[in-house]
Amino acid sequence: MIDLRHRSYEKELMDAPDIPFVAIEQTLKELNIVNTRLGGHGITLQGVRQFLDEKVPMVICEIGCGGGDNLYAIHQNFQKKGISATFIGIDMNTDCIAYAKHKYAAMPCEWISSDYALVNFVEKPSIIFSSLFCHHFTDEQLVNMLQWLRKNSNRGFFINDLQRHWLAFYLIKYITKLFSRSYLVKNDASLSVARSFRKKEWMELFSKAGLSLTSIRWKWAFRWLVISKNA
Repeated sequence: MIDLRHRSYEKELMDAPDIPFVAIEQTLKELNIVNTRLGGHGITLQGVRQFLDEKVPMVICEIGCGGGDNLYAIHQNFQKKGISATFIGIDMNTDCIAYAKHKYAAMPCEWISSDYALVNFVEKPSIIFSSLFCHHFTDEQLVNMLQWLRKNSNRGFFINDLQRHWLAFYLIKYITKLFSRSYLVKNDASLSVARSFRKKEWMELFSKAGLSLTSIRWKWAFRWLVISKNA
């Protein structure tokens, strides 16, 4: 059985700079399916609701937005409820941004291809969030990210990411082996779990960043919803 007492720092294939677009496209499609069927979008919506003020139009920003499916899920939910919002999606992968721009062209979203830390906002977004993004970084990089999230968000930020657990590791490993058509997903899905977090680690990261942690809640399937509201 794999030893998950500590985070893995083995590189994921998805982080390589020279992935063919056809491989990225297939991966983004499958990630959307995973987020839809295993509740990832639902967790993101729960995070947004922690900051919701229906009387004031919101600007919602996602860093590491990939193909834009998380932002679109929020947009759809808001449309049904008559809530006004605009969106910002940031990802340093130009192919991901091109995919999102094309697929969600009718959505009120500014798509930015950049390292998130290099983005300067004219006005701070109401909230900033990330989903399945933080596990790509080292602990030192995450401390800097948490500080950036606090500095650049008006109301606060939240994080939707994986729990490091042996059952999650083996479940996703064999599910993707059977059903995935993406070599990136087959390699990276279980590795993402090995690179992810336990509750104590999130608490330590916030402490190192000098930030308050409003709440951290376990969500199915093997995810954490981490929320930090600005005072």
